Amino acid sequence: MPIPIHDPNHAPGGALKRLPLLKAAVTFIVAVCLCLCALLYFQLEQSRRHDLDSARIASANLTRAMAQQAQDTFVQADLVLASLADWIQNDGFGPSTRPRLQQTFARRVQSLEQLHGLFLFDKNGQWVITSFASLHRGAGIADRDYFKFHQQNASLIAHVGPAIRSRQNGDWIIPVSRRLNDAKGNFQGVLMAGIKMSYFDQFFKSFNLDAEGEMALALSDGTLLARRPFDEGLIGRPLAEEHIYKHEQPGTGAGDAIIRSAPDGVVRLYAHQHLQAYPLVVTAAMSEEAILAGWYDTAFQSSLIVALVVLGICLFGWVFVRQVRNSERIEADLRKAQEALELIATHDSLTGLANRRLFERALDIEFGRGARQRSPLSLIMLDIDFFKRYNDTYGHVAGDHCLAEVARVLKGCCHRKADLAVRFGGEEFAVLLPDTSLPGAMALAEQIRRSVIDKNIIHSGSPTGYLTVSLGCHAFVPSSLDSIEVFIQRADSALYQAKHGGRNRVAALSMEDGLCALERSDR
Repeated sequence: MPIPIHDPNHAPGGALKRLPLLKAAVTFIVAVCLCLCALLYFQLEQSRRHDLDSARIASANLTRAMAQQAQDTFVQADLVLASLADWIQNDGFGPSTRPRLQQTFARRVQSLEQLHGLFLFDKNGQWVITSFASLHRGAGIADRDYFKFHQQNASLIAHVGPAIRSRQNGDWIIPVSRRLNDAKGNFQGVLMAGIKMSYFDQFFKSFNLDAEGEMALALSDGTLLARRPFDEGLIGRPLAEEHIYKHEQPGTGAGDAIIRSAPDGVVRLYAHQHLQAYPLVVTAAMSEEAILAGWYDTAFQSSLIVALVVLGICLFGWVFVRQVRNSERIEADLRKAQEALELIATHDSLTGLANRRLFERALDIEFGRGARQRSPLSLIMLDIDFFKRYNDTYGHVAGDHCLAEVARVLKGCCHRKADLAVRFGGEEFAVLLPDTSLPGAMALAEQIRRSVIDKNIIHSGSPTGYLTVSLGCHAFVPSSLDSIEVFIQRADSALYQAKHGGRNRVAALSMEDGLCALERSDR
């Protein structure tokens, strides 16, 4: 039963185990890195939302300004049409009044820069009067949408129609028209003011937008009237982003949404505002990339700094983990060295059996345990017969092999973990048997004796011709008054009796009435 010199449970470091320390260090480093990344993410996300919210406010202000300007533009044109419609319906537009009307049309156009021209058409859609000096002689406008609208609707309010090319000179215009009735309320014709699309283009250009930005004026159904940048192919078509109206705030006629544009695939923040007096809507869009340009720079710089910090922490952690692992390795090596030293200090290097130092410590422990539990303790002392002759005959190397063979026999016969086989000195061995009575010790001794014989080790100096051993046994129940030295002496006395009784036998010594009785068992 090997008894270590040092208790491994009290190794340097105490309760601070290396493996939990390594796990704790790795967990701490990972947690710090994750916290830094999470902090960076939340800070950047908050900054991103702030930039988008600021852009939404700016877009809302822009669309309100656009809506106000557009409404003023159409109100001015509508007022001109209203005053002219009252005059025409009172005085008519016969040949006598036409020169005067033409001059009035021309003056009104000159006073409002947004007007392309004023036009009067009869109930058949034929040209009657225009603000231009020469009257257009081409086909009428009976096919125009605005003319059909007034022809079919009795309403006298202004109508804003889809953008068209003027048949007067081919310019793009937005028609604002009114129905004219005769004295009986019958359809008499249409009075139309053409608003220059270039006027809105100039107005849109007065705002500072990014290269991917957009501004537009459209009918409430999404039909495009004017746009920056100008694209003739889109005029008159429904806005690709008309579903932004779904994001309107109730009661405001306004809203915004971040949408990927269908024509060019650019993601933009679209804001829109409906005009109060006319079925029109203005939209302004800024590209998300332009809105977040500053944020992207900040995000890159912050991410780079955090990445460097995380890299530094990871490098420090890597060095720390290596140091911990090196410490583990050194500690393991020290533990192995300590175990090796313990083995050297407590075991015989030739036979691998316990030495006298370990034997004495084991005796101290087993004496105390036997005394507490009142359990028997046995000791077998054995000696190789005629070992000096064996060494003289076969040499010390063969003698060492002989000792090793006997040690293997002892190891093979001691099956219990508590049994301790010892090289007592020279060719003398001992076996300590806790919780074992004398019969049990003698049985084991006889097994050892026969096992040595069964090895068939040639020994020409022995009377039997083979290597044999002599064994002495002693057993008793220890008490606090008993001496370890006396216990060993009695087992040694039994061995002495076995050797002097002819060797190759087992002898037992027990104390009865102060006399020594010797029992022998030979081959």
